[in-house]
Amino acid sequence: MKQGIHPKYELSTVNCACGGTWQTRSTRAVVNVDVCSICHPFYTGEQRIVDTAGQVERFMRRVENAQAQPRRKKAERRDEKLDERRRLEQMRQTEEEVELAVSDAPARRGDPTSRLDAARMAAAMAGGDEPDASIDEAAAESAPTERAGQ
Repeated sequence: MKQGIHPKYELSTVNCACGGTWQTRSTRAVVNVDVCSICHPFYTGEQRIVDTAGQVERFMRRVENAQAQPRRKKAERRDEKLDERRRLEQMRQTEEEVELAVSDAPARRGDPTSRLDAARMAAAMAGGDEPDASIDEAAAESAPTERAGQ
């Protein structure tokens, strides 16, 4: 063994958080520990929860909340999802029908009624009952200028 490079191995005192102390040998003069064989749950048979940063309280709150609000049954959640899918599918079909009606309608240039019909279809697609008044005004204003250009 080389001389002068090793720490000094001396008699030391071990202090536990429970108050127990004993003597042993170590490279430190005093050693402080949180749990020892006198207070450790394995040796004492006592069940003790060591809380780290409030995790036990947080877990207990979650358990209480879960008991207060019981989970819905799986069948109820599945039925809600199916209803939502049906509604979305119905909306898509309605939208497709409106788009087909707009594309199949003959385009009559300069006819204010065709623009009004298109505005009504666009309003129906958007979910409204009546077309936007600004669209009607724009259709009425642009109609005479298109006829003059022909």
